[in-house]
Amino acid sequence: MESSEHSLPHAAPPKGSRWRRIGPIVALLLLAPVISELLYGAVRISILFILIPEILTWGCGALLIRECARRWGGGWQNKLLMGLALAVAEEWVMQQTSISPLARMGEQGYGRVWGVNWVYLLWALGYESVWVVLVPVQLAELLFPEERSQCWLRVRGLVIASTVFALGAFLAWYGWTQRARVKIFHMAPYSPPPAYILIGVATILVLMAAAYALPSPQLAENSVATPSAPAPWIVAVVSCALGTPWAAAGQLGWGVGHLPTVPFEVVLMVGLVWAGLTFFVMRRWTSSPNWGDAQRFALVFGGVLACMFGGFVVFTVGGALRIDWIGKIVMNAGAFAWLISIGRAVQRRKLA
Repeated sequence: MESSEHSLPHAAPPKGSRWRRIGPIVALLLLAPVISELLYGAVRISILFILIPEILTWGCGALLIRECARRWGGGWQNKLLMGLALAVAEEWVMQQTSISPLARMGEQGYGRVWGVNWVYLLWALGYESVWVVLVPVQLAELLFPEERSQCWLRVRGLVIASTVFALGAFLAWYGWTQRARVKIFHMAPYSPPPAYILIGVATILVLMAAAYALPSPQLAENSVATPSAPAPWIVAVVSCALGTPWAAAGQLGWGVGHLPTVPFEVVLMVGLVWAGLTFFVMRRWTSSPNWGDAQRFALVFGGVLACMFGGFVVFTVGGALRIDWIGKIVMNAGAFAWLISIGRAVQRRKLA
């Protein structure tokens, strides 16, 4: 998550070599679904083809959010609001997983009241806004530090990315609601009340408007004195500790591994408090005057580890094929080694 020094009004897309122009774009298009889906384990080796539509939605969604924030002069909190809007679009409007009876859940499944899967919705809002948007965007900007303060898309690129996102949204809707639910999970077809869809669309618009209206990080940070940021290793440990339980809690929303004797309202309250604590810590750290690339990388590193660790909990509780276990272990080990090499490069840049 960036500090104010990199939250400047937008500049023109970078000039120079072709890789400098398209490298950041390609990186973010891939990082968003790979981190949130592949390394986590939602997309598994046995169903790797699902990653393609995820690139269209998550990749383009994260890219468009990054471009909007850059043009508006916003920081990570603006991206967070837009990430929440993206999660609502995915889970409420497109795939409708927050309002339709989920696989493995009945009409009155755990946390389902008034036609809404509240436990799943809360988990998805937190998970997707962080691991689809914030973590991949920050990592892409660390990979291409010279382009961090630039816009990566011109008008034509914005039109193309928006069109591809719309295509991915249709594929996500059709693939889940019309095919997977009926053909694979043998669930009855579900048609949400039109009012629910309108509520989802209205929520997206409100979140986008709030992201646009949110004061720039410079104005917010200049008005409050903040303490120094902790050492990078502390940032990594704390972010991993805060993120792992949230990533692992995805099974609760699907009705797997929950505690029937615990009212779901208690789970929601704990989740909201956990999210609020995480937001407070991150806001305090990232507004510190000494928040730099070492801390940014540590935050990304801890976040990706949390995602991978949480995925192992999901595999253990929910079950997975042997090939998927092997694939996850190999991919997570490779990602760990790759992140270590990026951390060393960040450290060398600091010392240069």
